[in-house]
Amino acid sequence: MAIWTPTADLPAPPRTRPHVLIWIAGALLLILLGAGAYGYYIAHSALPQLDGKISLPDLSAPVTVTRDAHGVPTIEAKTLEDLFYAQGYVTAQDRLWQMDVMRRFAAGEMSEILGPSLIEHDREQRILGLREIARKSAGTLSARDRSYFEAYARGVTTFLSTHQDRLPIEFRLLGYKPKTWTVEDCLLLGARLVQDLNHGTYKSALVREKVLAKLGPELTADLYVNTSWRDRPPSAKNRQFEEETHPGSNNPDDDEEMDSGADSNVARARPSAASASRLAARPELVPGSNNWVVSGAHTVTGKPLLSNDMHLNHQMPNLWYEAHLRAGDYDVVGVTLPGLPFVIVGHNRRITWGFTNVGPTVEDLYIEAFNEQGAYQTPLGWQTADHRAEVIHVKNLADVTVDVVLTRHGPIITDLIPGETRKIALRWTAFDSVHDPFFDIDSAQNWDEFKQALATWDTPSQNTVYADVDGHIGYHATGHIPLRAAGDGSLPVSGADDQHEWTGYIPFEKLPSVFDPPSGIIATANSRITPDKYPYSISTEWDPPWRTDRIYRVLESGRKFSAADMLSLQTDVYSAFDRFCAERFVYALDHVKNPSKRAQQARDLMRDWDGHLTTNSAAATIENRSQYELRRLLLERRLGAPPRALPKDTNTPHESFSWKSYRWFSSSIWLENVLMKQPKRWLPDGYADFESVLAAAVEAAVNNADAPQDLTQWRWGMFSPIEIEHPVLGRLPLIAHWTGPGLHEQSGAALTVKQVGRAFGPSERYTADLSDFDQSTLNTVTGQGGNFLSPYYMDQWKAWYEGTTFSLPFSKEAVEKARQHELVLEAGSGR
Repeated sequence: MAIWTPTADLPAPPRTRPHVLIWIAGALLLILLGAGAYGYYIAHSALPQLDGKISLPDLSAPVTVTRDAHGVPTIEAKTLEDLFYAQGYVTAQDRLWQMDVMRRFAAGEMSEILGPSLIEHDREQRILGLREIARKSAGTLSARDRSYFEAYARGVTTFLSTHQDRLPIEFRLLGYKPKTWTVEDCLLLGARLVQDLNHGTYKSALVREKVLAKLGPELTADLYVNTSWRDRPPSAKNRQFEEETHPGSNNPDDDEEMDSGADSNVARARPSAASASRLAARPELVPGSNNWVVSGAHTVTGKPLLSNDMHLNHQMPNLWYEAHLRAGDYDVVGVTLPGLPFVIVGHNRRITWGFTNVGPTVEDLYIEAFNEQGAYQTPLGWQTADHRAEVIHVKNLADVTVDVVLTRHGPIITDLIPGETRKIALRWTAFDSVHDPFFDIDSAQNWDEFKQALATWDTPSQNTVYADVDGHIGYHATGHIPLRAAGDGSLPVSGADDQHEWTGYIPFEKLPSVFDPPSGIIATANSRITPDKYPYSISTEWDPPWRTDRIYRVLESGRKFSAADMLSLQTDVYSAFDRFCAERFVYALDHVKNPSKRAQQARDLMRDWDGHLTTNSAAATIENRSQYELRRLLLERRLGAPPRALPKDTNTPHESFSWKSYRWFSSSIWLENVLMKQPKRWLPDGYADFESVLAAAVEAAVNNADAPQDLTQWRWGMFSPIEIEHPVLGRLPLIAHWTGPGLHEQSGAALTVKQVGRAFGPSERYTADLSDFDQSTLNTVTGQGGNFLSPYYMDQWKAWYEGTTFSLPFSKEAVEKARQHELVLEAGSGR
């Protein structure tokens, strides 16, 4: 018997004929091919002209642009104005969209092209007022410098105005065109670099204030340690270290005051998304930089070697643009910042130099008392605040107006501090002045002229190493470091009185410096630069000295070094701190009862570990994850656990206060002190001794859900990858693979000389050979090009990733020998 169903009597649906499906698939394929071809055409049309001639306005004589095998231009002009005009034009050829988006990012104009998701970023930039800083800086330029900046800006504008129909593809995809480039825009990018390097310490002051309220002064002083027995201030007397002479003991009753060779081994495997997510469990990584110089007494040539690798956030294209600039006696090569004239790091015919960040405390927070009328209290009575209206244009939405409230100390930044209700003003040296010293640095011919140029540099404060062809080496700190009536900027203070006002700056001649030290070795890596009994406060938060100490130990080994040896040191992945922690974990597991089998396996892996954070090291991952768990055990009960999850509708942009809020550059020194001294005040409740705490940390690490079943497969490279993607093109499935390196394993970590994280690392690697500048080397992360179809877009990536480098031609003969392209910019009325 048949059963009736609702569809039983309906006619069968028509079958789709095979040729119809084939037609649809073919049509879709044609659409994709057409879109791809159009995209290729747009991108290809924006490639720069590298050979032949171009007639340009504003030139007084022809300019020659010679490019080598990596697209590095040597720009040779008759006059300095022509030189910087051509520099602006040539840089725009390769990096116009990058320059424009960096300009927008600095000014707080991203919402205009990307929509409402960037409003909060734009709000922050408008409150900080980087555009105002640039405007003020432009007004203080000397006539000479203004002429050079104006020439550069005209060169950029000439390029963008003559290429409106061939703009980089990013402009087409985002649907906008760039505006004219100005002197103010140049200085805006300089202000943004200041923000990257000398801004943000106020956040540590706010956290420290909360930690102090919870823990009291003794434990807070332990956590915020700012010195170490390992410190190597460059101007201090040279000293040799022996491992057994360091202070500290393992006596649990000791509760006294606590002390306030290369292996790049890089693999090409791509980490899984799951392994990349484990980065959340790692201690915070803090970008830094390295520089050092050795006299001829330590080199195979008898002349100095100087090396510099500045560690900054990765971006695509990479930050720096290599260039060689020549006009008369001005002859300098190195890295430039797209959007700014001159060379930042490099050498001229006689001298070379390199930088690391000092990390100075140049920001103070003032708690301002406002009344109902909107005035704030000062020693002279109530004062009316100034206001600056900032209008943020938002793509496809109404404008957003930001009312920036200005006090005598600076803008009120309360809106930038989640959960804050007090009216807090920010004082920052960048609000006082931002001067660009690089023409004078590039032109200096000796130590005295170099120091004169540095003396005019107000911000960002840098550690500068120097060498010259006569065999001299030197070091000098730079920048405006505030002198305070009281305090050191480490905590918010009242703004109603003058008790914590800035009274001036540390005189330049009083900043740490040294010239031709007897040791013949100078190195900095963001750690403490002030010798004992130095009379001024420069920084309340130095980097830990692990990298600096490692560099000195290698350079003091008694070897005679070559430029290749300098590269080996730049790519060194040994961490003394991580090895120290591993030894402590092993000792603890050897002395506790009944550790689990997984903990025993972890112990055996760490016991044989040499402290090198190579990509295939499981011990490095186990130690790092155990260190994270140890910090949690020591801090969580005192500072609180983080919330498991924020409500989906929360407006809180940052995490609530918890043990994870403690982020201190020298937190590793705090942990070293705890493990060496083992003071009772830091022993967590419920544990008999520190061995039990250490063992518990390892148990928690290896039994975490993220740990693999086979601990030998917990590879460091998978746990600590690098990821570099183009911010726009990297989101397009058809071409993303060709627009950035993507995700890769990497060796090294936060405390190795090769200091790396997922999103930061060496932005360049430079070594100057003073015996023959043509033997100097330089490479950036990815390449010179900003167009993904350019042969110079990622041609340097393999060398950077694998730890090799390239020669840097300088002499006329070397430049001619390396020539691959030659473009002549002719004086004319334009195309």
